[in-house]
Amino acid sequence: MAATLASITPYLKEVYQGRIREQLNTETVTLKRIMRSSAGVTTEIGGKYVTFPVHTRRNSGIGSRQEMAPLPTPGQQGYAAARVGLKYAYGGIQLTGQAIALSDTDTKAFAKVLDQEIDGLKNDLLKDMNRQIYGDGSGAIATTTTVAAGTNTFTAVDARLLQIGEVVDLVTLPSTVVAAARTITAINLSTGAVTLSGATFTTASGQILVRNGSLGNEITGFNAIVAASGTLYNIDPTVEPEWTAEVDSNGGVGRALTEGRMITMADRIRVRGGSTSVIFQSLGLRRAYFNLLSQQRSVVNSQEFTGGFTGLAFTTDKGEIPVVADPDAPLGTQWFINEDALTFYRDEEWHWLDRDGAMWKQVRDSSGDYDAWYARMAEYHELGTERRNTHGVIRDLTEA
Repeated sequence: MAATLASITPYLKEVYQGRIREQLNTETVTLKRIMRSSAGVTTEIGGKYVTFPVHTRRNSGIGSRQEMAPLPTPGQQGYAAARVGLKYAYGGIQLTGQAIALSDTDTKAFAKVLDQEIDGLKNDLLKDMNRQIYGDGSGAIATTTTVAAGTNTFTAVDARLLQIGEVVDLVTLPSTVVAAARTITAINLSTGAVTLSGATFTTASGQILVRNGSLGNEITGFNAIVAASGTLYNIDPTVEPEWTAEVDSNGGVGRALTEGRMITMADRIRVRGGSTSVIFQSLGLRRAYFNLLSQQRSVVNSQEFTGGFTGLAFTTDKGEIPVVADPDAPLGTQWFINEDALTFYRDEEWHWLDRDGAMWKQVRDSSGDYDAWYARMAEYHELGTERRNTHGVIRDLTEA
């Protein structure tokens, strides 16, 4: 929906009162860490796919023999070709001519509506990318638990990342759209109740809510990468058994966070030749980990790690690992990630679609032209890993 004179009334000033006060969380903790250096980001992309080899098997031509016994049959290293297909993400803004004209100077508005909309879009795109880092590519923002017919409301397992006004599709996996292009009209974070606009529909446990049209089109995130099964980047772990991550789950039943469990996960990854550079978790698990350390030590201090990131430390015999809290991280889950084994592929950074030489396009339809203008940003990208077994996850942990 375009910004109109009515919608920008809060910007327009009769008495100047300073800048617009931000009311939304704009943290992108995990995205910033993964893209913290040029080593983790590449624009070396050719065509529709990125292809790279992964080492999956050792040379089998090894053995001990007695004198004059036949020698082992020569072998070779085993490789598989990973193929990463790019995903295409977009964001757009639309303004009326009147909205632009009446808010283009500091004497008329709290903030130029144009600048505010552009900066807001950029922040929103990065915030959504931070959410996608934890996903599985399906686009799921929330999962339902409700079983009901003839309703506009369902209960989500976790409704934190949904927003009122967001246009979504309700989907029964793998691909059945139950309710399309519905607007979220109400969210109760304490109960998880979410209300959608439009006609009633039938809900079932396990349905997902995705941005309208985004089903299966988001980047491949941790939920797909850090898994013990499932084909990833065209490599099937039933064919290449090393192409799995380490997973510690409890069938959905919560259990207490312990240092022993964390040490075991770090060791499981180490046995497979991997290592952990960071542990991501939710704010609730950060509190649980802090409480755990407080019971065992008299002083608990946060530490600043490489790149200016702050977190609690998890101490192992291989050194300290930062334990970083992200407001967008899934509840009850700790992600043991080797950032050196992740690469964010993209053709270029977020940019305006201006191949025709113009960033702004006039709104036109079958009824005629309008004094309204729109612009779109795009990025073609994907998250990849060349070593799946260097990552791990502990699920079903109890938050504090």
